Amino acid sequence: MQFDTDILIWFLRGNEKAAKAVDLADERRISIITYMELLQGSRNKEEIRTIQRFLADYAFLLLPLTQNIGHRASIYLEEYALQAGMGVADVLIAASAVENRLILYTGNHKHYRGIRDLDVKIFRP
Repeated sequence: MQFDTDILIWFLRGNEKAAKAVDLADERRISIITYMELLQGSRNKEEIRTIQRFLADYAFLLLPLTQNIGHRASIYLEEYALQAGMGVADVLIAASAVENRLILYTGNHKHYRGIRDLDVKIFRP
């Protein structure tokens, strides 16, 4: 299971449903883009350390960017960005899930709904 950034943000803000979703996952993976989004939203070094501890404590595996992910993401950007309002981070996260043959667990399903080869599990906070 690859988690989208929104679920992790809800978890870090104390959302019980997000905490349960993370707890119950057999495997926890995130794109390096998700990690960077979490860091970008940090207000100080302590929040960065909190994010790093959280990811380590729950044994999240960081999925690196590859040439194939970049290529697939560029195709998604061409095909879906205008109709779904997807940005660069969204297409990279989606491409990471597809290339790694993972389900993307997200509460932001509107951005991803047009991608036919992406398997999405919808989270409702």
